[in-house]
Amino acid sequence: MAEKEKSTDPELLRNIGIAAHIDAGKTTLTERILFYTGRTHRIGEVHDGTTIMDYMEEERERGITITAAATQTQWAWRDNEYTINIIDTPGHVDFTVEVERSMRVIDGLIVLFSAVHGVEPQSETVWRQADRYHVPRMAFVNKMDLPGAHFEEVMDQMRRRLATRPVALQMPVGEEEHFQGIIDLVSFQATIWEGEERKVQAVPAALQEAAQAARQQMLEALAEYDEGLFSKVFDEPDAITEEEIRRAVRRATLRREIVPVLCGSAYKNKGAQMVLDAVCAYLPSPKDVGAVQGTHPRTELEEKRSLSGDQPFAALVFKIALDDQHRKMAFFRVYSGHAQRGQSVFIPRTGQKERLGNLYQLHGGKRNAVWEVAAGDIAALGGVKDIITGDTLCDPDKPIVLESIQFPQPVVGMVIEAKHSRDIDKLHDALHQVEEEDPSFQVLEDEETGQTLIRGMGELHLEVISHRLRDDFKLDANLGRPQVNYKEQLSQPVSGTYEFRREVGEPLYAQLAFELGPADAAFIDGPEFQGGRTRLQFESRLPDGALKPEYLAAARRGFGNMLHVGIIAGYEVHSLKAVITGAQASHDSSELAFELCAREAFRAYASQGAPILVEPIMSIEISSPEEYIGALMGDLNRRRGIPQGMESRASHTIVKAQAPLAELFGYAAQIRTLTSGRASAALTFSHYAPVPEQVAKGLLEKRKGFMLR
Repeated sequence: MAEKEKSTDPELLRNIGIAAHIDAGKTTLTERILFYTGRTHRIGEVHDGTTIMDYMEEERERGITITAAATQTQWAWRDNEYTINIIDTPGHVDFTVEVERSMRVIDGLIVLFSAVHGVEPQSETVWRQADRYHVPRMAFVNKMDLPGAHFEEVMDQMRRRLATRPVALQMPVGEEEHFQGIIDLVSFQATIWEGEERKVQAVPAALQEAAQAARQQMLEALAEYDEGLFSKVFDEPDAITEEEIRRAVRRATLRREIVPVLCGSAYKNKGAQMVLDAVCAYLPSPKDVGAVQGTHPRTELEEKRSLSGDQPFAALVFKIALDDQHRKMAFFRVYSGHAQRGQSVFIPRTGQKERLGNLYQLHGGKRNAVWEVAAGDIAALGGVKDIITGDTLCDPDKPIVLESIQFPQPVVGMVIEAKHSRDIDKLHDALHQVEEEDPSFQVLEDEETGQTLIRGMGELHLEVISHRLRDDFKLDANLGRPQVNYKEQLSQPVSGTYEFRREVGEPLYAQLAFELGPADAAFIDGPEFQGGRTRLQFESRLPDGALKPEYLAAARRGFGNMLHVGIIAGYEVHSLKAVITGAQASHDSSELAFELCAREAFRAYASQGAPILVEPIMSIEISSPEEYIGALMGDLNRRRGIPQGMESRASHTIVKAQAPLAELFGYAAQIRTLTSGRASAALTFSHYAPVPEQVAKGLLEKRKGFMLR
C-alpha cells in the first residue's frame, strides 16, 4: 500500500459531495470522474454491479447507494494539479443520514438533477441539508439524451421548488435523442461528440443567436453580484474576458448567491470532464471556508482554528464503519494542524487519548496507508475502540470541541429475534455494532416483554440491516411487522409550582414555578429541533441573578430527561416548551435538587396539558401516466391521504400528497399493482401530526397497561 509523502496545498484541494434523488446518476457520474482522472482504468457501471463507489454487496445487488463512500483523485486544470476528495452519497430517503453526515465535512457540493424528472423530493431534502450547513453548490442536469429531457424546465423547477438562483454556464446542443454536445457560455466554445470522439470547436452558426442570448442572460445574472461586470455587461459585453466571468462566478458561488448549472449525460460519457473543470474553478478550497469554530471542553469559551499546519490539530469524526473483520474504522475530516501515525490525540467527550495507529486514504471499499494527515484532508483511522460519530479529535495540549453532527429520529420500528437460541448474544452484539455505525438506527429492549426492537428511517433501511446481519455477520433473524414510532405531545399549556424536598439522607430542596405546553412552531421549524439537537424549548423569565445558572441548567436537564418517559402511553414526547417563571433555593439546594424537582414537576403536571398521540406524516410524490390518476387518488383517500397539488409534465403527471406513515406500509408495491408498474412514488418524512381520536383510542387500548384517561 502506497504511503502518502506529503499533504496537498489546501488551495489546490477540493472536498466535495455528490448528491441527488435516487436514480439521478450520482454514482454513474462519480465512476466517469474516476475514469477520466485516471483513478480507474475501466468505467464501473451500476447495472453491471462493477462500480468502485457502490462496493457493498447489498448496493451492487440493488443497484442503489446505501452508504456514503469516499475516494481521492487528481485533476489537472490550468497548469495546476488539484486533489479532489469525493463523497458519493445515497439518494434514497431511508439513507439520508449518510447525506447529513457528509454535509458536515464537505466544502462544496454537486447536486444532480435528471433532465427528465427535474427537482424530485430527495433533491429538495438534500438542498435543505446543504442550506443548513451553508455549503456552496453547483448543479449538473444529467440524462440530457433521454426522452422527455428539458434543460430549461429543470432550471425553472430549481427556481420554484428550491428558491435558489440557478445560472446556466452551459447550454445543450439538442435534447433527447438529438443531444450532441454542450456549448460553454463562459469560453463560448462548443464541445461536440461524434461517437466516442470529443471535438472542441466554434459555436455552430445555426446556434450562434441562441447561444449569444443565453450568454447575455448569464452575464446579466452575474452582474447583479459583481460591480465590475455590471459596468460592462450592457455597454460593452464583448469586452468582458473569460477570466472576469470565472472570477464573478466563483465569488457568487462561494457566497451562495448563485448556483452554476452544467448539463450532460454521464452514462453516455458527455460532460464529466467539464464538471471536473468547474469543481476546480468554482467550488471552495478548505482555505475559502475559513477558520472552524468550536468551544473549549472545560471553559466552554469559543475557540477557533484556522487552516494551517502551525495550528493545533483538530478533526471531526463524521462516520464509523466496520471493515471486513468487523473492526471499527473512524472516518474524519482534519480542520487544522497535522498529525502523524503513532501520535496520540485527545477525545473531549471521553476525556481519553487515542493513538493514531493505522491511517488510511480511502478509495471506495479499498484503503491506502498514509503516514500523515493535515488540514483539509479526509482520512480514516483503523482499529478504534471508544470513538463515535461526531467526536472531535484534537491536540491534548490545546483541546477543542467542534460542533457535532445531529441526526433525524427514526420513524419505523420492527421486533427482531434470533432464529436460533444459540445466536441471541451474537445478534445483540451485531445489532449494537451496526448501531455504532449508523446513528439513524436504534436498538431498544422492551423491559416488559423482553423483546428487542430495532428502529430506522424506513422499511428499506431495516430490510438492508437484516440482510447485513445475514451476509456480514452470518446471522439469521426473524423480523416482525413494521411499527410506527408514535410520540406524545401536550396539546394545551399548563402552569404550576412544585416544591421538592428530601430530608432522608443528604437534605435536598428546590422549588420551581413553571409553564409547560406544546413547543412553538418557530422552534419546531428551527435548526435545533430539525437538526435533532434538542426537543426541549426551554426559557427562563427569572430576573438576572435570581437563580444560579447551574441550577437553571439542572432544571433544563430534568425536563429534557422526561421527554424519554412519556405521559399517557410510554411513548417519547415529541417536543415540549418549558418556561421557568419562578424559583426558590435554600442552603439545601443543589444541581441534583433542581434536576429532580423538574422531573417530579413534569410527572405531576404534564397529564393536565391534554396530552395526545402524534404520528409521522409523510410527503408523497407520485409520478404516473394520466390514465391512472383516478385510481391512485382513490387509494390515497383510503389511506387518510390529503392531496397537496398536481402538476402535468411532458409524459406523466406529478401528484403531491401527505399521508400518515401507518397507512403507507407496502405502498410502493400497491402503486405498481394499480398502474401495471408504470408509476412510482417517493416518500419523505414531513412532520408529526395528531392521531385522529378513534385511531388513537384503538392504539392506546392495544398498548399493554395503558388506558385512556
